[in-house]
Amino acid sequence: MRPGSVHFKWLVGVVLVALAILPLLSTWLPYASVLTQDVLVAVLFAVSLHFIMGPGGMASFGHAAYFGLGAYGAAILFKVVTMPMPLAFAFAPLMAGLGALLFGWFCVRLSGVYLAMLTLAFSQIVWSVVFQWEDVTGGSNGITGIWPSSWLDGTSYYYLTLVLVAVSVFLVRRILFSPFGYSLRSARDSALRADAIGIDVKRVQWMAFVIAGVFAGLAGTLYIFSKGSISPDAMAVGKSVDGLVMVLLGGIQNLLGPIVGASIFNVLQDTIMRATDYWRAVFGGVILVLVLVFPQGIAGFFQQAGDWWRTRRARSTTKNILVSRTMENRA
Repeated sequence: MRPGSVHFKWLVGVVLVALAILPLLSTWLPYASVLTQDVLVAVLFAVSLHFIMGPGGMASFGHAAYFGLGAYGAAILFKVVTMPMPLAFAFAPLMAGLGALLFGWFCVRLSGVYLAMLTLAFSQIVWSVVFQWEDVTGGSNGITGIWPSSWLDGTSYYYLTLVLVAVSVFLVRRILFSPFGYSLRSARDSALRADAIGIDVKRVQWMAFVIAGVFAGLAGTLYIFSKGSISPDAMAVGKSVDGLVMVLLGGIQNLLGPIVGASIFNVLQDTIMRATDYWRAVFGGVILVLVLVFPQGIAGFFQQAGDWWRTRRARSTTKNILVSRTMENRA
């Protein structure tokens, strides 16, 4: 992990500009903005999971719980409590953060596969409550009719999603390069040494769970107001598995990994789904091939290729300088 270079910042700017002008091309690309909005939501969800898996070193098999808490929180506040859409939108991620605050207190006391299984257990508990509490959550039918305010039409909501996702990804990146982020990585690399120098490892990991839960809840909130409805499937085990695949596909050791992984995952899924009735088998085969070809992740592969190229250029430059000085000395 290292700060972005000037070229990287220019690349980010170009991508954001391209995403901003995409709705203006709706005449030629009518479906592009809808797919891009889904990709942006998936990117935020994957980034929140990568935050605790990569820098935090805590595998989570139940991250969809916070996505679902954000989505159902917004739906219940808007539909049941009859709260105005902006207030429901603002408070829903905080409800996911409260869930992460509660579950994380137990999870950080374990490590490795036991921590992962505990996250899965909490996710299943949340899913069961949502599935069976029909009077409030609608049970298996879910909740429908959750649309944004009239001033947030399709294009406006797209720009709202783009801004919130871009700002959230930026904040996550800033957190990772803050003292808290360094403490989190030190706890991942060596908990005993971090504890010896005065870092409260469990508290840092607990805070990381809450931060990840809030951003995952924001992804769920953006999702439900873009789709208009929510069902328990949005927080089932399959959703958590999708998040894991996105992170691993992009590369867990690279900050661009969840962004690249989520983008490729959703674009491929949408393309294959519309191409064949057997899309699940084909999609699984494509993901398997990508994992075998890029074992360190797609973003990780290109980062290693870039590092190799820079090292080769540096060695070539050093060699040329040495040869030039040798010729000068002989002369």
